[in-house]
Amino acid sequence: MSKRKAPTSENPNADFCDFLMELANYEKNVNRQMHKYNVYRKAAGLLAKHPTRIKSGEEAKKLDGIGDKIGKKIDEFIRTGKLEKLEKIHKDDKSMAIGELTKVTGVGPAAAAKFVQEGIMSIEDLRKHMDKLNHHQQIGLKHFEDFEKRIPRAEMEQLQKIVTDAIKKLDDEYEGRVCGSFRRGAESSGDIDILLTHPSFTSEKKKMPVLLHNVVKELEGIKFVTDQLSLGDTKFMGVCRLPKGDGDDEPSYRRIDIRLIPHDQYYCALLYFTGSDQFNKHMRGIALEQGFTLNEYSIRPMGSTGIPGEPLPVSSEEDIFDYVGMKFKKPKDRNL
Repeated sequence: MSKRKAPTSENPNADFCDFLMELANYEKNVNRQMHKYNVYRKAAGLLAKHPTRIKSGEEAKKLDGIGDKIGKKIDEFIRTGKLEKLEKIHKDDKSMAIGELTKVTGVGPAAAAKFVQEGIMSIEDLRKHMDKLNHHQQIGLKHFEDFEKRIPRAEMEQLQKIVTDAIKKLDDEYEGRVCGSFRRGAESSGDIDILLTHPSFTSEKKKMPVLLHNVVKELEGIKFVTDQLSLGDTKFMGVCRLPKGDGDDEPSYRRIDIRLIPHDQYYCALLYFTGSDQFNKHMRGIALEQGFTLNEYSIRPMGSTGIPGEPLPVSSEEDIFDYVGMKFKKPKDRNL
């Protein structure tokens, strides 16, 4: 588990956020309680964005999404500098091992629990049992240290340029954008998540995997994509890295996902995969109040019977904001 960070001027509640994320990952990976995982993760997100140091659990509970239980944990942490629940978790070797192993891309909670039952308790142990790993897990272990590092924004911009230049060289009608926190202006990212579309592919037509496969082939041809984890009709998961520069350091390997989206669904998907989660939830709520249902595929009017109608035409993110009567917010302003 990562060491707790002290509060900083950038995030005066960093230590609270750290213990909440540790609890979140424990619930997801060990107990497989996704509801509790989401509650802890949401609370950590709220505290990370709070501009001042939280002084008590009561103060924390004034934020929408933080309840009594988390408030008590914050009071306990302020009072003692630790959490009894986390202390118990840290003494449980199996829980700690599952948490460690799930850091390897491709190793989910079920696989980690199985490895632990077999006596594999660490990344080092896993390296001694490569025969037990599938292809995805082997690549995840091979590049484990690199995948654990955040990607600085300057590097993300270089990665994005390589991909967009490559797809435009293939066919100028392609459109591809990096989404997630990068599009919202984050200073670092966990991986590269690209949404790809082409006017020839719409939701009414059959799948057109060649549009995605040609892009992957091009990125492999220029030695940008180094490994495939999976390649389907509409989604590629893999590994990439920048070409080696004049410096001495080898570029880090990075995780990359590319999703092929039908052209008529592209801007709803772009809105959804840009986030944040809280902003999406807020906007979906407003859409419902205005008589629409909004998701990653479409925006539809709700009929008097409560059954959604046909998808409305969308040719930009601005169209979606217009339909629901919201003033357009640039991606950097969607960090709710």
